[in-house]
Amino acid sequence: MTLWLLGLNHQTAPVDLRERVAFAGDALATALASLQGLPGVAESALLSTCNRTEIYAVAGDGAALEQWLDAHAPGLGGYLYRHSEADAVRHLFRVATGLDSMVLGEPQILGQVKEAWALARQHGALGTRLDRLFQQTFAVAKRARTDTRIGVNPISVASTAVRLAQDSFAHLPGSTVLLVGAGETIELAARHLVKGGVGRLLVANRTLAHAQDLAGRHGGYALPLAELDRHLAEADVVFSATASREPVLRRVQVEAALSARRRKPVLLFDLAVPRDIEPDVAALADAYLYTVDDLERAVQDNRRGRHEAAEAAEAIIDLQVARYMEAARAVGRQETLKRLRAQGESTREEILARARQQLAGGRDPDEVLRFLAHTLTNRLLHPPTAALREAALSGDAELARAAERLFPALPGDVRSCLDTQSSDDPEPAPQA
Repeated sequence: MTLWLLGLNHQTAPVDLRERVAFAGDALATALASLQGLPGVAESALLSTCNRTEIYAVAGDGAALEQWLDAHAPGLGGYLYRHSEADAVRHLFRVATGLDSMVLGEPQILGQVKEAWALARQHGALGTRLDRLFQQTFAVAKRARTDTRIGVNPISVASTAVRLAQDSFAHLPGSTVLLVGAGETIELAARHLVKGGVGRLLVANRTLAHAQDLAGRHGGYALPLAELDRHLAEADVVFSATASREPVLRRVQVEAALSARRRKPVLLFDLAVPRDIEPDVAALADAYLYTVDDLERAVQDNRRGRHEAAEAAEAIIDLQVARYMEAARAVGRQETLKRLRAQGESTREEILARARQQLAGGRDPDEVLRFLAHTLTNRLLHPPTAALREAALSGDAELARAAERLFPALPGDVRSCLDTQSSDDPEPAPQA
């Protein structure tokens, strides 16, 4: 079984493609169950955020994972990245540390990786290998943030959007800001808006209780999503980040709001994937729409300023990948030894049981002992003997050298057995 990673992110695919494979809520659990049900998939986890969708799996063949993703959104093949083993480990370490994020070092992604791990664990999709990988990932991310400045003054997409709002025509102390949604991204936006001295804060959400909770913590006003049309015209700035599969703000709604505002412009930030705001809104003369992809251009200064910290974090990750892979190989060797010992013990018990049957049947004990000794020796030595003979015929010197290290002091009669034992007769019958 091989560790596989298959995914796409903001660097490889635009938002209109990423939203086709964005999973959230019940859809995420359903997708994970479907993924885990694929033939040959032993373990799996699904990470889905506004900037990426990634499959982590222990499976026999990575092609099955690509076929599964293609069934959900045909035609993504050219936008996907594919990694296995050490490369997959390195990628996950970089993701959790914030080195692969749109905003370098942003802190939200680690929480999202933990959520993906928890969901996979909850649904029984994690086995020993993936669980160990995610646990190590959390440790590596913590160390990188502790030992470098990658986590100093972390900047999120939400804070970047608020900064853009402050730098635009919207003067926060005199503006009304409408937040659509009540999740972590909107929570972060609310904090930055309050810190920036926003004049009035409205929070709309499908579940009114969640809107009331968030609004209460930040001095805002809560309203149900069904009343969005009534209040949209009041908003100078709109931030939207919900888990809806369909737009929550359509062009006709924004057009009506602009008319009621007497063409006073409105700034809209769509921080969701799939998108919350219809793309056609950008065509309206007085509407200024930014998506998560648009925000990437606004964070380049942040990215340049963190390169030194990123290089230090990369060095930590390189070291931790090497250590993780060595530990994984050690576990693999231990499993091989366990299987070898279990096979030997099984063979011993089988032949011992046959010897006891012969004794119970009245056979001479000396003959039974000879049968036991010869049969056990031949059964245990036949596989390595056959492999060594094949190696000699094929010129495999490496296996021959390994055998010399494994069997440095075999007794002469056993060496003779290795030299003369026929590979076609692993268990010769003793004389009657």
